[in-house]
Parts: sequence; structure tokens; C-alpha cells
Amino acid sequence: MLKTLNLAQPGETLEVIKIAGNGSAKRRIIDMGLVAGAVISVIKYAPLGDPMEIKVKNFNLSLRKAEAALIEVEAR
Repeated sequence: MLKTLNLAQPGETLEVIKIAGNGSAKRRIIDMGLVAGAVISVIKYAPLGDPMEIKVKNFNLSLRKAEAALIEVEAR
């Protein structure tokens, strides 16, 4: 089932299917290693819910929910 990364719960392991959007936001997400086929683990959300911490390619990364909404993922 496809969903966007901002809807994922801590502890989930997901695979990136597609990066939506265009321009500099999409380029920045891709430059951080979030490309199609990459495996992501959701670590936690900040106390107020934004940003979220994920693990991708053996490093931790923080993303705002607006950025995470551009990333389509599938459960693994």
C-alpha cells in the first residue's frame, strides 16, 4: 500500500517508491539519499510532531513533515 512518508509511524520500515514535486525541494531530498529503492526506518517524531527523524543508508536524517509529504513509500 502506497502512502507518503509523513504518515508513517515510528518503528516502520519503508521503501521509497517515488519523489513528488519539482525544483530545489525535490533536488535536495534526492541529494540526501532518498532515492527510489532506498530503505527508510522511521525513528521518532519531535515532541510537537515536526520534524521527524529517519534512518536512511546508515545515517540519521531529520525531515519536516512538508518535505516528507513529497516522498511516496511502501511498507517493507
